[in-house]
Amino acid sequence: MKIFDLAGKVALVTGGNGGIGLGMAEGLARAGAEVMIAARDARKSKAAAARLAKLGPGADWIATDVADPASCRAMVKATLARFGRIDILVNNAGINIRKPPETYAIEEWQRIIGINLTGAFLCAQACHPALKRRGGKVINIGSMTSLFGASFAAPYGASKGGIMQLTKALASAWAKDDIQVNCVLPGWIDTDLTKRARQDVPTLHDSVLRRTPAGRWGKPGDFAGIAVFLASAASDFVTGAAIAVDGGYSAQG
Repeated sequence: MKIFDLAGKVALVTGGNGGIGLGMAEGLARAGAEVMIAARDARKSKAAAARLAKLGPGADWIATDVADPASCRAMVKATLARFGRIDILVNNAGINIRKPPETYAIEEWQRIIGINLTGAFLCAQACHPALKRRGGKVINIGSMTSLFGASFAAPYGASKGGIMQLTKALASAWAKDDIQVNCVLPGWIDTDLTKRARQDVPTLHDSVLRRTPAGRWGKPGDFAGIAVFLASAASDFVTGAAIAVDGGYSAQG
């Protein structure tokens, strides 16, 4: 359908070399977008860009530290030099450290907040002039911890709660620029990050299956469709929304 067509569009995906970010990037590429992957691991990014280039019109990658304002500006400059425009920003880069809240060092708190929340703000801020030229889309990645408390992830939950409020603020501020800003709330998804979570929290796997009506963990490919919807003209009147992609996990009381 033409309303979902992303031909001629350019998407910038932070942390797009694996997991949910790569799942979204694949959806965007299949819908016709050129994709720039911005991430720290050069080997993974190079492989992801090669994979995306086979699915869509073109892809590339750039090493980026989203917590560094200069790196974010360089990311935007490189994307514009390579593709000539930016229409879609996916703020997916994130980290987590799981431990009781009383045991975090301040450096650990600052690192998680710096990448997950400040990084999303810096990337959005750096992309704003390019997005404003033709109207654009920002897709922020929140979490179920945007809604629920997790005893083993206090700074992560704080960062993802902040992502929801940042989404609403940017949506309100940038509506006049024809920029729609929305937030995706992943449930429990089978990624490298959650594999480590299952090692750290042995009861997690069975607990997730019991609470998820779909009866399974999500897969990165489950995010291709929501990425295309929020990046396309189909969502032009959707902004400031937080959309759960969780197999019904958050529908349970």
